Amino acid sequence: MPRRSVMFTPGDRPEMMRKAPGAGADVIVFDLEDAVSPDRKDEAREAVRDVLTDPAFDPDCEVCVRVNPTGIAADDDLRGIADGADAIDSVMLPKTESGDDTETLVRLLHEHDCRVPILALVETASGVLNAAEIAAVDETAALVFGAEDLSADIGATRTNEGTEVLYAREHVVIAASANGVDAIDTVYTDFGDTEGLSEETEFAIRLGYDGKMAIHPAQVAPINEAFTPDPERVEWAEAVLTAKADADEDGRGVFRVDGEMIDAPLIAQAERIVEYADADN
Repeated sequence: MPRRSVMFTPGDRPEMMRKAPGAGADVIVFDLEDAVSPDRKDEAREAVRDVLTDPAFDPDCEVCVRVNPTGIAADDDLRGIADGADAIDSVMLPKTESGDDTETLVRLLHEHDCRVPILALVETASGVLNAAEIAAVDETAALVFGAEDLSADIGATRTNEGTEVLYAREHVVIAASANGVDAIDTVYTDFGDTEGLSEETEFAIRLGYDGKMAIHPAQVAPINEAFTPDPERVEWAEAVLTAKADADEDGRGVFRVDGEMIDAPLIAQAERIVEYADADN
């Protein structure tokens, strides 16, 4: 399933977590890290566990939990929500700086009998430089780019143009693509600026990103809409896949659609377009 929109919900707000699936995001993230103050971590773990173990909680989207950075805190997070592990589809690891960080989380997940994919949040200078190594870990399903923390880490000044993080943003998406995992773009912090969000999301799509993080339910629809292909593109993709099926029967590796020579990269593009077009169905 595509991860067009990845929406965060504070882990100490059970009423918000229960409502989160209604926002329409492809992924909802129950946040035990930045959204929760240090003195409320235990309360948040209990709240997340209670929501996950509630039989009435039956979302039709991916359910992810963002744990605290690898170490004792992450272990405490997983122990605190262990009873609800069966309801978790993925875990997000913040401040991932190396493949070793990801491997450590894999070990902790196995110790708590929770074997799910990892969404690795790359938001430090070391994380960006080691993005390919992080993406290469078998359990990594996505690289998630965090521009705000990265800017703080390197001492950059955030601008509307985003040139200060452009290299890192491109590096992360290339590392993800090279290793066949999703690339999820950074948050747009002004959740009241729908036009700006749409423009930012369109730019992320042009860079090659597969999805974008959201910090408010109002951001989900504009993100999903931006990632939904135009009808003309869907028509082209369906024609390509139909022609591919015919070519497979004839034993042809390449073929034409409307005069355009189609090969493996375009077939992969067509498959992605159809997948994203079907995301809301």
